[in-house]
Amino acid sequence: MKILVLNCGSSSIKYQVIDMKSTTEYTLLGKGIVERIGLSDAILTHKPVGKPAYEVVRGIPDHTCGINLILDALVDPEHGVLENITEIAAVGHRVVHGGEYFKQSALINKEVKQKIEACFDLAPLHNPANLKGILAIEHVLPETPQVAVFDTSFHQTMPPKSFMYALPYKYYEDYKVRRYGFHGTSHRYVAEKACELFDVDLKHSKIVTCHVGSGASVTAILNGESYDTSMGFTPVDGLIMGTRCGSTDPGALIYIAEKEGLNLNRLSVLINKESGMLGVTGVSSDMRDIRAAAQSGNERAQLAIEMFAARIKKFIGSYAALMGGLDMIVFTGGIGENDATTRRLVSENLEFMGVHFNSELNESVHGENTLLSLPDSRVKVAVVATNEELVIASDTFRLTTPSVK
Repeated sequence: MKILVLNCGSSSIKYQVIDMKSTTEYTLLGKGIVERIGLSDAILTHKPVGKPAYEVVRGIPDHTCGINLILDALVDPEHGVLENITEIAAVGHRVVHGGEYFKQSALINKEVKQKIEACFDLAPLHNPANLKGILAIEHVLPETPQVAVFDTSFHQTMPPKSFMYALPYKYYEDYKVRRYGFHGTSHRYVAEKACELFDVDLKHSKIVTCHVGSGASVTAILNGESYDTSMGFTPVDGLIMGTRCGSTDPGALIYIAEKEGLNLNRLSVLINKESGMLGVTGVSSDMRDIRAAAQSGNERAQLAIEMFAARIKKFIGSYAALMGGLDMIVFTGGIGENDATTRRLVSENLEFMGVHFNSELNESVHGENTLLSLPDSRVKVAVVATNEELVIASDTFRLTTPSVK
């Protein structure tokens, strides 16, 4: 069953085509991205497996046009991966926010679209683009079933003590202001994969997953379900990120706004686009650039690296306390999979928790699924490469194939 996976942003569309034999057996046929939608010099970069990649530069006014261009690439005689577009049996969409409506992925119908739209206020940069992708597929492939896979749904198992804020309760009742969490598809995938690879019983386990990239979050997973997570009502909360400030005293933000005369829009830009690793270093939001700066003697870059790792470690410790112990720590995401220094700084000095970390092996791991703890470690430490597209394809396969449970 050939499934098209779409991740629609405000001006971009990432895609993959995956041939699913079952929920666990699959073959990647091709992938790519459309960028700069709405501009005259938009770009399609198409990467078919086993064939040369190619680019198309042209005007792409909207998402429907972008999806048409993707479908043309998929059946191109030289670069395509399909004989005919009718080979696409279903389409799976990443949808950022499902609010409290969706505890799991959903087969898209009129009601699901209405609820995705009802969450526009909760994710104004993402959900409208996600819905555009769904509507574009409806226009181009009207008979093809579609599935929505939500970033927030995995975290809907959190208990109220984890997701509620200590604000007047009416703001939860009236506006659903609460902790939602994000990166749920990634946290779910790497926890399940790590348990499968490293002999841990998911349904009887205490795991902390660290999705660490430009955006970053940590999740406590108790017996296979999200119990708490670092991102909150928005993705700004929790860890220090590339340009997001993470957990910060709201009083400090009010103080800065008063001193600088910042309105709410300007304050939003400050905490989302100008803070985090970029704000501390003044160098870059990219860990590779920051690491190079620190090695050349930049003290602020070194400070940012230490702050970044310390915040992750604090969440791991607090989540171990919440769950009453810990069986495994999992690193994933661009930094989690590839940056040995971050993994070492987070994992060292945790012997009191039962972590015995293999620092030597850690230095050589870049993206491979690897157990980084020593054989006598009571708490396992692992790197697992995330694959959110596979989760979307798998859920799409399951929900559109009646015989699959």
